[in-house]
Order: sequence, then structure tokens, then C-alpha cells
Amino acid sequence: MHKRAFLKRIVFGSGLAAAVLAALYFGIGPSVLAHYQEDLVYLGQQHLYLVGVSMVLALLVGLPSGVLLSRPWAKRWAESGMQIFNIGNTLPPLAVLALAMVVIGIGDKPAIVALFLASLLPIVRNTYSGLAGLSPALLEAADALGMTRRQRLWRVELPNALPVMLSGIRIALAINVGTAPLAFLIGASSYGELIFPGIYLNNHTALLLGAVATALIALILDLTVASLGKLMSPRGVA
Repeated sequence: MHKRAFLKRIVFGSGLAAAVLAALYFGIGPSVLAHYQEDLVYLGQQHLYLVGVSMVLALLVGLPSGVLLSRPWAKRWAESGMQIFNIGNTLPPLAVLALAMVVIGIGDKPAIVALFLASLLPIVRNTYSGLAGLSPALLEAADALGMTRRQRLWRVELPNALPVMLSGIRIALAINVGTAPLAFLIGASSYGELIFPGIYLNNHTALLLGAVATALIALILDLTVASLGKLMSPRGVA
């Protein structure tokens, strides 16, 4: 059943992406798309660079932090500690970008820092929730088998918490991709270079292309993470 539901999601997502591309192609016209082709490719690479680097940093910090907060000795401080990772979400994205620009300057670096901060909380929160919400009977069974704490974590806890953890990663990824266009305002290249000038200059074509390209990246990356989760999870839940 899980496999069938997963395949349905993949087919629906792929069909939706194909339908959007077809509508864009026939609605705008091949000549207009050819005119913007170079911009779409270059800005897409820059957009993915910002998202990729900031998400890798968020995973490197968020996953271990969620694991540490889920340990019995740290649970009493978990909610307080979680507020540290909520810094990027308590302020509006523009404010986070502005603060990063003041501290670091303009360009890719402050954009990566701001996207990193915005992506942290869902990863930490879902990693913690997935591990803290495991059945005590499951953990007792692992202890009864003579597993060490490290073995129990890697062989029992993380595999069973994986679906919840992946949900957090997918939420963080959606926030990251959707926030990345704002990086244009502090000098970083992304699809914001089409969206914001499109708004200012009343250029609906550029605005539409930038928005659709951002949405497609979010959809494709989400399907990719879901596919990886399917392969990694023995229960087939992503």
C-alpha cells in the first residue's frame, strides 16, 4: 500500500510539472522562452547553489542537534534549546536577510546564512519529535537484545524516526527554495532577478517565468527527497 501511494505521488507530481511546463511553453511561446533561456539556466544554477549550500549546513547542524536534544539527559532543556534554532523563523525573512547583510555584507554569503537560519527549526524539531516519540517498548526490545546506546540509535531509533525527520527536511527545503528569491535584494543571484524586476517594471513575462521556475524547483526537490526516503526506509514511508 505504501509503495502504491508513493508511486501515485510521484506520477501526480511529475504530471503536474509537465502540465505547468506545457502551459508555459504554449502560453508564452517558444520565442519568448528562447529569449530568457540563458537567464533561466544561469539563475537556476545560482538558485540551486544557494539552496544546496544552506541546506547542507542546516542538515549538518540540525540533525545532530535534534538527536542530542532527544537524549534523556537533555529532554528537560529541549524546548528551551529549540528556541535557539527558531531565530530564523521569529523574524520576517527580509529582516533576517537585512541583518545578515549588515553583519557579513552583500552577495551570496549573507544569503546562505539567512537561508541556513530559516531552514534550521523544521529539521531540528522533526528530528527531535521523531526520536522522542518512539514507542518505549521498541527501545526496551533493543536494550533486551544487548544493544549499546550507539547501536540502538543507528539501528533502531533513526530508521524508525526517519519518516518524521524527512517531513522536517521537506518543510525546510520548501521554505528555503521559496525564500531564496529574496536574496536578490542583498545582491545574490537567484530567480529573484526575474521576479522583482518583473514587479518593478510591470514585466509579467519575467515575473511569471521566475515564479514558475521557483515552484518547479521546489516540486522537483521535494519529489527527490521523497524518493530518497522511499529507498532508505524499509517501511516505504517518505
